[in-house]
Amino acid sequence: MHVEIWSLGKENEPFIEEGLRYYFKKTMPWNSIELVILQTPKKAATTDVERTKLQEEELILKKLQPNHYLVLLDERGKPLNSIQWSQQFQQCMNQGVKTFVILIGGAFGVTEQVKKRANQCWSLSNLVFPHQMVRLIVAEQVYRTFSILNNSPYHHV
Repeated sequence: MHVEIWSLGKENEPFIEEGLRYYFKKTMPWNSIELVILQTPKKAATTDVERTKLQEEELILKKLQPNHYLVLLDERGKPLNSIQWSQQFQQCMNQGVKTFVILIGGAFGVTEQVKKRANQCWSLSNLVFPHQMVRLIVAEQVYRTFSILNNSPYHHV
């Protein structure tokens, strides 16, 4: 099962990029993984929240394929621990999911259309993090998930 982390926003700062490469490299023996940055046009930046969310919705839904399994990360989503993440990934693999997409929405969240399309909605924390930091946290959790599934000693129970 291929894992894609989708994130709206700008390119990564160098320290985030380095961390992503680190966790992607560690994950690759078990599973393929990549980051997809969905960039809104520069001129699209606006203070109109609804307009911004609609522009982001268009980018997301245009890229989303019918066979993608979409997990939306949202502060109001279901909180899962690392073991539960690994169980969810295992279920998807058992069901034959080919592409597992983890979506980090925009600064204002996502539209109802995107929420309806999501197969699941998870929360990382009650805390708020910068989007680039979330990319790194998700990459680490994906690595942790596959280390759990492959009985690696990385995750301590």
